[in-house]
Amino acid sequence: MITPLLIARVFGATFILVGLLGFVPNPIVSPDGLFAVNAMHNLVHLLTSAAFLAGAQFGYARQTTIGIGVYYVVVTLIGFLTKSDMMLGLIHINVADRWLHAGLAAAIL
Repeated sequence: MITPLLIARVFGATFILVGLLGFVPNPIVSPDGLFAVNAMHNLVHLLTSAAFLAGAQFGYARQTTIGIGVYYVVVTLIGFLTKSDMMLGLIHINVADRWLHAGLAAAIL
């Protein structure tokens, strides 16, 4: 059974990996990779991971997953409304990121 605790743990671990991977040159998650990232984008991934894992650890997995899911809905909307490759002038994104954020919002919620 998929529970908020499982979601928080799995996504928490995944976001750690993605956040750290973004700091290592690779073709998947990098400034010129399939998913465009910069240091700020990587930091957001690491903070998201910390939130998921803290929620799981301290008994707030349900609230955390809902909050992060809503956050990714907002990120998706801002991403699709952003004309450039810099969301809010800080976070490097591309088309793949925009669709991934939409998928994350749906999967988390």
